[in-house]
Amino acid sequence: MFKLLLCSRYLRSRYIALASIISVTLGVATMIVVNSVMSGFQEEMYKRLHGILSDIVVESHGSNGIEDVTSLENNIRDILGDDLEGLTTTVHIPSMLTFQVRGQWITKQVNLIGIDDQTYASVSEFSQYLLHPQNRKHLSFMLREGGYDKRLRDAGRQYRRMRVAAERYQEEQRKQMELQTTDAALNDTLVQEELAEVQTAIVPSETDRNVADQDRANELLAGEDFDLDLAMEGGLSLDDINAPDDPFAQLDDAPQHVFDPAKEEWTGIILGISISNIRHRTPEGEVADFFLCRPGDDVKVGFPTAGKKPEIAFADFTVVDFYESKMSEYDSGFAFVPIRRLQELRNMIDPATGEGAVSSIQLKLAEGANLELACQKLRQHYPAELFPYRIQTWKEMQGPLLAAVQMETTILNILLFMIIAVAGFGILATFFMIVVEKTKDIGILKSLGASKKGVMSIFLGYGLSLGCVGSGVGMVLGLLFVVNINSIASLLESFTGREVFDPTIYYFQQIPTIIEPWTIGWIVLGAMLIAVMASVLPALRAARMHPVEALRYE
Repeated sequence: MFKLLLCSRYLRSRYIALASIISVTLGVATMIVVNSVMSGFQEEMYKRLHGILSDIVVESHGSNGIEDVTSLENNIRDILGDDLEGLTTTVHIPSMLTFQVRGQWITKQVNLIGIDDQTYASVSEFSQYLLHPQNRKHLSFMLREGGYDKRLRDAGRQYRRMRVAAERYQEEQRKQMELQTTDAALNDTLVQEELAEVQTAIVPSETDRNVADQDRANELLAGEDFDLDLAMEGGLSLDDINAPDDPFAQLDDAPQHVFDPAKEEWTGIILGISISNIRHRTPEGEVADFFLCRPGDDVKVGFPTAGKKPEIAFADFTVVDFYESKMSEYDSGFAFVPIRRLQELRNMIDPATGEGAVSSIQLKLAEGANLELACQKLRQHYPAELFPYRIQTWKEMQGPLLAAVQMETTILNILLFMIIAVAGFGILATFFMIVVEKTKDIGILKSLGASKKGVMSIFLGYGLSLGCVGSGVGMVLGLLFVVNINSIASLLESFTGREVFDPTIYYFQQIPTIIEPWTIGWIVLGAMLIAVMASVLPALRAARMHPVEALRYE
């Protein structure tokens, strides 16, 4: 009982102990805040990385892709069995995307990905990052009438019709201006010719008479009083009279279809939002998005064809939606089109069977399935040295990025744990001072029969109490800070006048946080362990003290 009383008395009566508690408190609170924020960022990054990548990707090495797709899909289903939940095929190729803005052509380098709108959503979370609500429910490459994100304002078929009407009106205005300019120039020319005829009294030459006769013949042909017999006497044949104005009209009697952008659209394409979006700040200080193109606009895409001698193919597409994963690597470099159309444009369809080759097969595993084990099974059946396939999990495909984030988290934890270690050295120095100051009290206790273990347990209990109080208060403060971190960030912004996270750079408006009980537990236990270990040496020194030596100079 006397041990607890002495520990409580030392804890309440010494200000130097309060400094040690504050050190432990700050260290624990800082580690909890940093780990919660880092876990939130890491979880958001994992969601976005995994949102476009399926669990396992079977990718082809060659430019022609995987040709026997059906057979490979059936084998994969047999190998994985019930562990396989979803399967889809994709075609991906580097390409150049161009579109016109204010009369200037803008070129972007993108990864063009052909996907199946029926099965792609079953292996990834791609649909939930689309801007149109209906496309989130069911992916479609058809242009919607409206209902897009408010940031887009005018978008869809109605916007397309209005844009085409405005362009046609401008074109008509331009033609009228050109016609007026041409008429004015023609009138000036006629006036000058009449003046020349009046001033010169020259007898018409034979050539002039022939030209006049030809002009008269033309007038007769165009007139309502045209006499067929008179024309025959003049040397004209029936073929000359009935000949059409267009000499190539007889070559193709079938009517030619003229694409009407007001009523029709090209094959749909979904662009990463950063490809056509510029996020900036208005003069009023508000963050706004300016879109270079929007759903309803047309773009041109150039890409290499498949085969032994690749060629450059070009195609027109109509933007039908935007993809916003808030990962700059995806949002600024990915464009999605129907896989069948891309296979046709790249000549990837076998004319004999009608089956198209693909670049990769993406697999989604059932919940609870072992990702690494499933990938290993596929690698055993399709070893890299025998088959032209690369089989990877989504984590392996993003290995360098995930490893960098994990390394950063580890280093931060090491550096922050050193704060608690500094507090531990403070506890060590404090306890040595207490042992020196309490030499007389230690001697009296030992002379009254206190054992070495009893004296040692007093200082160990003192260190444990410092660790418990410091880590407990630090845990509470850290959790309160994490829960209210966005409010605190807003308060700091109001004081400093600068935003903690600039929305023009970061695509999130709030700081993501995740509280992991296991992480908080080891932080608190680690702080308590450091406090106890810091009190071991002073406790041993106090336990070894002889009562006679302790009371000799008293």
